[in-house]
Amino acid sequence: MTEQIIVSTAMLFSVAIIAFVGLKGWQGWLSLKERELERGISISRPASDAESGSAMGAARIELSDLKERIRKLEAIASGVDL
Repeated sequence: MTEQIIVSTAMLFSVAIIAFVGLKGWQGWLSLKERELERGISISRPASDAESGSAMGAARIELSDLKERIRKLEAIASGVDL
C-alpha cells in the first residue's frame, strides 16, 4: 500500500512539473509574439521597405479573393446559380 502511495505521489509531482514547464514555455512564446507585434516585425521573415509593400499588396489580393469566395458561398447557400 505504501509503495502505491509513493508511486502515485511521484507521478503527481512529475505531472505538475511537466505542466509548469509547459506553462512557462507557453508564456515565453506569447511574450515573444507580443514583442514582435509591438515592434511590427516577424522573426520568420525580416521586414524591409520593398517586402512590406509587396506584402501589403498580397494581403489586399488575398482579402479580395476571400470576399469573392464568400460571395460565391452565399450565392450557393441562397440557391442562386452563378
